[in-house]
Formats: sequence, structure tokens, C-alpha cells
Amino acid sequence: MSIIKISSHRDTGERCEVRRTANDSTCFERCLPCRFHKLRHVLDGDLADTRDRVSLATIARAWLRLGCIGFGGPPAHIALLRRMCVDQRHWLDEREFEDGVATTNMLPGPASTQLAIYCAWRLRGAAGALLGGICFIAPGMVLILVLSAVFLAAHPPVWILGAAAGAGAAVPAVALNAAWGLTPSSWRRAGTARSQRGRWLVYAVAGAAAAAVIGPFLVLVLLGCGLAEVVMRQRTTTPAGPRSLTSMLPAAALHTVTLAGVGALAWVAFKVGALSYGGGFVIIPLMQHDAVSTYHWMTGAQFLDAVALGQVTPGPVVLTVAVVGYAAAGFAGGLLAVGVAFAPSFVFVMAGGPRFEQIRANASIQSFLAGAGPAVIGAIAGSTIALGLAFHVLWQIPVLVAALAWLFAVRRGVVSALVLAGLVGAAVALAGGPV
Repeated sequence: MSIIKISSHRDTGERCEVRRTANDSTCFERCLPCRFHKLRHVLDGDLADTRDRVSLATIARAWLRLGCIGFGGPPAHIALLRRMCVDQRHWLDEREFEDGVATTNMLPGPASTQLAIYCAWRLRGAAGALLGGICFIAPGMVLILVLSAVFLAAHPPVWILGAAAGAGAAVPAVALNAAWGLTPSSWRRAGTARSQRGRWLVYAVAGAAAAAVIGPFLVLVLLGCGLAEVVMRQRTTTPAGPRSLTSMLPAAALHTVTLAGVGALAWVAFKVGALSYGGGFVIIPLMQHDAVSTYHWMTGAQFLDAVALGQVTPGPVVLTVAVVGYAAAGFAGGLLAVGVAFAPSFVFVMAGGPRFEQIRANASIQSFLAGAGPAVIGAIAGSTIALGLAFHVLWQIPVLVAALAWLFAVRRGVVSALVLAGLVGAAVALAGGPV
């Protein structure tokens, strides 16, 4: 034990000798002034000293481990980050971490990945953010590209085809479960007035219809719903309007331009990383029509496989974009898609990190999310129609029914649902059933 900080509290004038190591918080129980000024100590002294001692090698090891064990999607990633950064290592305090969770959930793109980047940024600035983010993404990316080569091969083994068909059959149930899970918080964000909840329903229906009917223009619908809510709410407050948000319209308008080849793949990946709101599953309606119907990179059944692979591998769910990239242009396409999809997250966190408090307090952003959120939920739910139409063998229907029961009645996890469905499919294939 050594004295690492001696100071006087401004409020009490009492001298405080903080005898502790970086991982020992017992001084807060022995020192009366510390008990009343714990947050000031943490923010002004001890955590700053701790951060100075966190090496890039430590960040690389810790975030690489998270990328290897991060099964289960955003909830699991947040729990792992909290355990490591707050509970075990004491690199961040509870309030800092919760602020990071709240703000990254307001940003477009994969929220749990942005939280991983944010935590590393808090420790070692831009260098830590880049290194931590890459280490968090890399294990899942490598694994999903290898699996893409197996599942999308010209003549894969019959049991692989069966496992893919089985897991793909559960994907519509998983998407519906994701939409259902997002609904309560979005409904609360809408407000309690009848007009606000009426608009919520309109936005949800618009998103569902867009995903089912006009997939290529879904981004415009999501942005339109968000901007419409900004206008409606500012009619009752200030006419200073959504000027800060209308800058997104030129980017969305680019979607009307016909692209091909690498440009098309980059645009699809950019939509996933920079124009998606509401969690990882919004990538399904954003990518499905382009990958299957517009550019014919993969069949509907192969897209189901891509979504399933993104769910059963560790790391961000958005890594599904790597499968689409691989289908479009091999390993180089997969790497390009991952790079383009995740680059906005690094930019958002490193450029916006110092302004996270202002972002959370911005009324226009809150209003935009109140409109885009239900549209996203509707889009995810609406995508299940196209996903179901991609079934190509009859036995996938009872597998889907079983997956719905597993998720909604038994209330078990997504990964287990996909794995069990894949095992059923492999068994059907090995028994000589159609795949």
C-alpha cells in the first residue's frame, strides 16, 4: 500500500491521505471526507492516475478477449464491458459507464461496438479507441469470413447445407424477437399523449411497409420518420427546426444513384454503419433487398445463412455484413464491407466523445430517435415476411414454429435457438431429407 494522492477537499477543508492501490476502494470507508466526495476523487485523481498506467498492450489483450468471448449480442457485450472496466479493473466509474451506454444508444451504427470503442478511448484516447475497437471486432470477423467460405462454397457437404437451412429457418423468429424486445423502450420514449403514441404507430407501420415492399428506399423512410417527429415536436416548442439534422438528407439521397461493383458494396456497408438506428437487427431490412434482389450477390436462403452466422459468432452482430461482402467479392469484399461498416463508429466516438453530454441533452436528436425508433422496429418486423418467403423446403416451417416457441414461450436465448435449429437441419440432411 502506498500514498498515491494527498489533497484537501474544497468543501470541508479537511486533509485527506488516500492510502490505496489502484484496485482498493476501502479508503472510502475509512476516510470520512472521501465518503462525501468520492466522485470528485475518482474523476480528478485516482482514475486519471490509473488511466495513465493502462498500456496499449493491456487494452489489446483485454479487448481481444472480449471479442473472442462476446457471444450473445449487445446485452452480453455491455455486461462484459461493465464487469471488466467498472467492477474488476476500476478503470471507469459507474456514472461514466452509464453515460457511455446512454449516448452510444443514441448514435447510428452498432451501439455495443461503439461502447467498446468509447471505453478504450476513455483510457488511452484515439490510439486506445482504434486499438480496442479493432481487437474487439477482429476475432468475430476472422471467424465469420472462414465460415462464409464454408457455407457459400459451390459444393459444401450435405450436413452443412442442412445446418444452414435449419439455422436460417429460425432467423425470422429471431428478427421478430428483436423487434419485440425494442418495443417497450421505444414506446416509453414516444411520450404519453395520444397524438404522440398515434404517430409512433404510424412510424412503425411505415417502417414495416417499407421493409416488405420498397426495401431499397428504407433508409429514406427511416430518416423521414425521424425528421417528421422533429418537426412535430418543435411546433410546440421552438421553430428553430431540424436544420442540424437535415444535413443527413444529401447522404440519403445518394441512394437513388445507381451503383455497381465495389461502389454498391461500399454503399450497402455504409448504410449499415452510418444510417442504421435501433440495434444490430436493423441491418436485415437495410441489406436484404440489395444483396438478394438488386445486386444478386446471394440467394434468399444464403442471406438467411448470413444472418444466422452473424448471430452465432462472437462480437458485433453487424459482422453479418462480412458475409454479404464475401458473397459479392470474396475475402477482399468481406474486409471492405467490414471496414466501411465500422469506420463511422470510430469517427462518431473519437470526434463526439468529448461532447457526449451535449449529444444526450440535444432535443432534436431525442426527437429524431423518437420517430426513427418505431420505424426501425417496424422494419425489423416487416423483414420477417421476405425472410420467410426465402424458405425452400417444407420442414423449415415447423423449425420456425419451434423457434418462435423457444424465444417467446420458453424465453430462451437467440444463440441457443439458432444452434438447435442448425442441429435439426443437419440431422434432417444426414437422414436423407431435402436441403
